[in-house]
Amino acid sequence: MARLKNNYRRRHNNHPGKSVSDALPAASARRRSIPSAAGGPYKVIPLGGLNEIGKNCTLIEYNNEILIIDCGFAFPEYEMFGIDLVIPDFTYLKENSEKIKGLIITHGHEDHIGGIPYLLKELNVPVYAPPLAMGLIDHKLEEHGLWCETHVIRAGDIFSIGSFRIEAIQTNHSIADSVAYSIRFLGGHIVHTGDFKVDFAPLDGKVIDLRRFAQLGDEGVDLLLCDSTNVMRNGYTPSEAIVRKSIDEIFDNTDKRIIIATFSSNVHRIKYFMEASMKHNRCIAVSGKSMEKVLTLARELGYLNNIPDSLFIRINDIRNVPDKSLTILTTGSQGEPMSALTRMANDQHKSVKLKADDVVVFSSSPIPGNEKVISQVVNQLYEKNVKVVLASAMDVHVSGHASSEELKLIHSLVRPRFFMPVHGEKRHLVEHSLLAQSLGQQSSTIFVMNNGDALVINGRKARLTKGFTSGDDVMVDGYGVGDIGNSVLRERKNLSQSGLVTIAVALDTATGSLMAVPEMRTIGLVYEQEHKDFLDEALSIVYNTIGKCAEAGSLDEQSLSKAIKSDMKGYIYRMTKRSPVIIPIILYV
Repeated sequence: MARLKNNYRRRHNNHPGKSVSDALPAASARRRSIPSAAGGPYKVIPLGGLNEIGKNCTLIEYNNEILIIDCGFAFPEYEMFGIDLVIPDFTYLKENSEKIKGLIITHGHEDHIGGIPYLLKELNVPVYAPPLAMGLIDHKLEEHGLWCETHVIRAGDIFSIGSFRIEAIQTNHSIADSVAYSIRFLGGHIVHTGDFKVDFAPLDGKVIDLRRFAQLGDEGVDLLLCDSTNVMRNGYTPSEAIVRKSIDEIFDNTDKRIIIATFSSNVHRIKYFMEASMKHNRCIAVSGKSMEKVLTLARELGYLNNIPDSLFIRINDIRNVPDKSLTILTTGSQGEPMSALTRMANDQHKSVKLKADDVVVFSSSPIPGNEKVISQVVNQLYEKNVKVVLASAMDVHVSGHASSEELKLIHSLVRPRFFMPVHGEKRHLVEHSLLAQSLGQQSSTIFVMNNGDALVINGRKARLTKGFTSGDDVMVDGYGVGDIGNSVLRERKNLSQSGLVTIAVALDTATGSLMAVPEMRTIGLVYEQEHKDFLDEALSIVYNTIGKCAEAGSLDEQSLSKAIKSDMKGYIYRMTKRSPVIIPIILYV
């Protein structure tokens, strides 16, 4: 804890303006209007976050200066076998490194900060982020052995990065310290909402600054970039206050252990779980490295000031605590294979053995693609006669993203000249475009884009340049970054679906005759002990192929390998309707 504290102070107090608000005049003076003047064209280039949920990264380029907004990663899709995570393609940034002035962060979720270490391994970029996000970034820099110039910012701060004059605006989201940005420069005025919702009763009491959004609209906004995640949900996203009521009900109605799985980044909700535990005379044990890390940081930043240290016990000591006096906060709400909750469900957790009538609360909703693995964990919990509380059955989770009516409110307040929906799959971007049109915005001023496109704005004119730079996924596999392409993924897919066949052939270098019986091995194709006839026939195919090649005088490695692969592929498909990866190994003795 002390090491983290000292490191945090060292990183953020060595530069003038590290805590930007300390160096600024009073709020009334800070919010003077900065008129937008025609100063030449500028580009908005998304490298990630469009047609997907994740790896958000957007560039603003003006007057040979580039400002980066967010730098996240995405989790791999189902068929990205062995891939750990996906990051944006930084090719354009590397080609224009001398133009880059800084990176600003809207909040600390991984899809907005997870790509930062990979960017900093390529480029030296100063980072500006809210306190909690910066603390999480610090951890990442330590893990990767990196350092960069960092600046902590807070809602209401106004600061300059090159020619860009930036204001951070208070918003609400499912993580503390989330902000939107107003970005002004001689060429224009851009508002980026970040991820947000409109919550009039947030757990931290910091309500979204709708008044400031309205003032910006009155001053004139050229381009709005707005969160599209929940555009297809009608009405309003419920307040976090609803979760408070549901959690109170759960604590009131059980004298068993309560195990709560949630996102470790949702500090304010976790704080209420702690307050509810205090109210019901329960001590708290924490399980999961990410949960421990974020809670240590949250305490360091003052978010848990009213939670005494005496409330906590080590997870190893829970056997000494009565069931009615214990709350366990854990990771694993998304069914992650190595998470604490999944290990509990599999009876693999060292300290927690689930009991009948334990209450397990999933205070989260499934990230798209995680539904199946979460369902598996839930079924394992039911097998243990555990009482499971899901967000679909009780209000133990609310989204952090604005629904349609909240989006309409932001559009009505900001009234941008041009609009670019961001943060969403294609359906979300298109529906957000239609929502803006329903409010009177002309379709010619709305740009539904792809990663790698560029929106070029010059005064009252805007044009879209398709494929301006690469918007491809860059896959991270272990220590390898970008060295896994589509061909490798296809091979991995084939291996997973149809298996592998190796055929080793040893030939006399002088005569070309076989030196031993060819050796064939299969992995994931058939169970060899039950398919001896099939394998014997396959071996005879190999003999016939070698004979044909010998007669044709083509026993060189390339020709023989090609012939064996072709003949075996045809035979195996004919007999099994499968297409395994076939690897001939030719040895000359």
